[in-house]
Amino acid sequence: MQATAYTYDPQTRSGSVLLDDGTPVPFGTAAFDAGGLRLLRPGQRVRIERAEGRRGEVTLVTLQTF
Repeated sequence: MQATAYTYDPQTRSGSVLLDDGTPVPFGTAAFDAGGLRLLRPGQRVRIERAEGRRGEVTLVTLQTF
């Protein structure tokens, strides 16, 4: 699933993304670390993966490549 980086805190390595419908979705340190990124800037297009189930927590954040 694609999204746009919205917030990012380099100290905690967590933040949030905006889905294409404008819904903000938070992500934690584990999701950021799973993507292998070192930095994330607001506005960057990213690819996210979400866990199955009710909460749909973000499990991976990485840069979107074409």
